[in-house]
Amino acid sequence: MGKKIRVVEVGPRDGLQNEPMMRQLPLEELVDLRVQFIAALAHSGLEDVEAGAFVRADRIPAMAGTDLVLKKLQSEHADLWKKKKFWALVPNHKGLELALKSGARHISVFTAASDAFNQKNIQMSVDESLAQLKPVVEEARKAGVAVRGYVSTVWGCPYSGRVEPAKAVKVTNELFAMGVQEISLGDTIGIATPKQVDEVLNLLPDKKNLAAHFHDTRGTAIANCLHAIELGIATVDSSAGGLGGCPYAKGASGNLATEDLLYMLHGMGFDTGVELDKVCQASAFLEKEMELSLPSRYFKAWKGSNHVNRA
Repeated sequence: MGKKIRVVEVGPRDGLQNEPMMRQLPLEELVDLRVQFIAALAHSGLEDVEAGAFVRADRIPAMAGTDLVLKKLQSEHADLWKKKKFWALVPNHKGLELALKSGARHISVFTAASDAFNQKNIQMSVDESLAQLKPVVEEARKAGVAVRGYVSTVWGCPYSGRVEPAKAVKVTNELFAMGVQEISLGDTIGIATPKQVDEVLNLLPDKKNLAAHFHDTRGTAIANCLHAIELGIATVDSSAGGLGGCPYAKGASGNLATEDLLYMLHGMGFDTGVELDKVCQASAFLEKEMELSLPSRYFKAWKGSNHVNRA
């Protein structure tokens, strides 16, 4: 089809945040592993990579040392740092301060479309979280930092069930109004179907600054992604190897695998600028280092064929 699709790689943050093995690593090893994984993904042609989150290490141990990760990227991979976008998630003003001190130029903020999820995750309602984020976004923009927003539980909440499309649209519009430049719509528990994707995206006529973020809990992520692209979405989040899961959404399995997404997009003639083989190599590195078994279907086939079927 020739259309350009931008792939935002979320594996090093959203993917690793819930991996039990990460909790067992000493800080220096944890930081080194993350930096190597991030650099390998950036070398594949991915222009946007989530590098970490400035959250409490006692709550999300895998994200400890995100300041050190960013500093090592700047010192050891200066060429990549200049050319790529390395996103850091910040939950509040303190997180923003730490991000700015670490040299971050691209930050993400987050809220949800469900009050029940937000209360469990950050102990405040959606409206309260939006009020807290507004000055954070304003300060980041004044500092010349790009701001991306995540809206979780767009299609369903693990605590309150179905989320009305109008609620997700309201939160999205409020984030745009406060200065967020791009918003990623998240199917946190992997419950959406293409018909439900319609229900939300049809209420958001301007797709230019929207991204789709699907979890594959029920096997519908790739179908939802393709349908979102058909509706005009040109940016998609995915996670190398299919890593992922949310600490506050029990049973929510991995994100849409970057390898599976690329295989589909390339096979349909879309342009991503990403080398699928190099993404597989990055996933292979992580799988070996952490003794994991990554769920990506393409990645499993890539390994099983001794890397013969390359695309």
